[in-house]
Amino acid sequence: MRRYPFLVGVTGGLGSGKSTVCRFLSEMGCSLFEADLVAKELQLHDKEVIEGIKLLFGSEVYSLDDSGKMMLDRKTIARSVFSSPERLDALNRLIHPKVFDEFDNAIVDAEKQGTKILVKEAAILFESGGSRQLDLVVVVVSDTEQRIERAVEKGMGSREEIMQRIARQWPQEKLIEKADYVVMNNGSLDELKQETRKLFIALLAAASSACDSL
Repeated sequence: MRRYPFLVGVTGGLGSGKSTVCRFLSEMGCSLFEADLVAKELQLHDKEVIEGIKLLFGSEVYSLDDSGKMMLDRKTIARSVFSSPERLDALNRLIHPKVFDEFDNAIVDAEKQGTKILVKEAAILFESGGSRQLDLVVVVVSDTEQRIERAVEKGMGSREEIMQRIARQWPQEKLIEKADYVVMNNGSLDELKQETRKLFIALLAAASSACDSL
């Protein structure tokens, strides 16, 4: 057996509710590593990533706001990678290894702090290979219509744009096949919190059986 932390991945398609599940898990006591947020920060602060993005998409995707803060035209990049799988692969090769390094650092910090469960939230957890270093993977799923409605309400694009983005992602059936635990999110927010509480209890049990007591 090994020491804590117990490493849990949470993923799901656009509008599935994975971020909400992760927020609930964080409130219940889990530490949270938001891979997608880390990737965004790298695109603004890591010199190697910035130079790589400029080479891929042109230096004009970066600009400065009135206060001198660096900004990235993510919409232009999104349009470019959705029309070019080769550019998307190149972007992922540029960013994912650095996200993995940051997660390794998060594991070390969690171990020092005596964290029992470290949750890694990532939109493309399986596709990036990030699931290989985890003890357990949770997939959050929801009916397609509800996913579309949630994404539109969050201002993530028009209905047509959201449908196109969902169509480019792995189908939920494929995610479910690879999951160790599935959270269904077709009800209210309170119902999702109840399901997350059940998940949390299951994670505590799995962590206890896999790791030494602190």
